[in-house]
Amino acid sequence: MKKRSKFGSYLDRNGIEQERIREISKVSRDTLTRVCSNPGYYPSGTTMRRLIDAARKLTGDNVSQNDFWPM
Repeated sequence: MKKRSKFGSYLDRNGIEQERIREISKVSRDTLTRVCSNPGYYPSGTTMRRLIDAARKLTGDNVSQNDFWPM
């Protein structure tokens, strides 16, 4: 089983492929891979916002940055 961050696990649980969220969020493939696989990685504020907005759009869930990256 591959190592996943909270955000990566959330995508897996909701059946969202990384490529799909990448298309919507316009986050680079390398950054998205890091965000999904490294639990210790904290993306920039702009990247977090884009990923949260894309996750909300795809799932309809009212998720926030604190769900994945404790501040």
